[in-house]
Amino acid sequence: MPPDLYVTTHIHTDGPIPGPHSLLTLTAAAHTAAGVPSGTFTVNLRELPGATLHPASLREWRTRAEEWLTTRRASRPPALATLEFARWTARLPGRPIFVVEPESYLFVYWYAQRFAGEWPFAGTTPAEAAPHRNPAADACTLPSCRAQLAATG
Repeated sequence: MPPDLYVTTHIHTDGPIPGPHSLLTLTAAAHTAAGVPSGTFTVNLRELPGATLHPASLREWRTRAEEWLTTRRASRPPALATLEFARWTARLPGRPIFVVEPESYLFVYWYAQRFAGEWPFAGTTPAEAAPHRNPAADACTLPSCRAQLAATG
């Protein structure tokens, strides 16, 4: 039986819920229970057709204009990006268990169901979020992510 691999995610969005608002960046890191890395995934996604930037998110992103531009570079259509994530998850050398933060779960689940037609973590129960550090956040290149990691480090 393959080992369990814990998949943590780190996301950036333009609003509080998927559908009316978009997932902009999805970064994931897979690791064993002992913390041994098994792989990472990152993608910038284009905005959903018809979705809008939430006013509170707009105010926040205006204070981080350079980071906004980083999330828009080399962005992929949502369906292709989500399918790439589902394929990456399927190729992991173990049983993937989604380690969840509520905001990540909502967006990743919605996108997976909408664009991949399935939840790539089927048959597993989501684990609670890592209590101190999210390995997927380590791969985030935005300055605000690095500042947040330094604060929790």
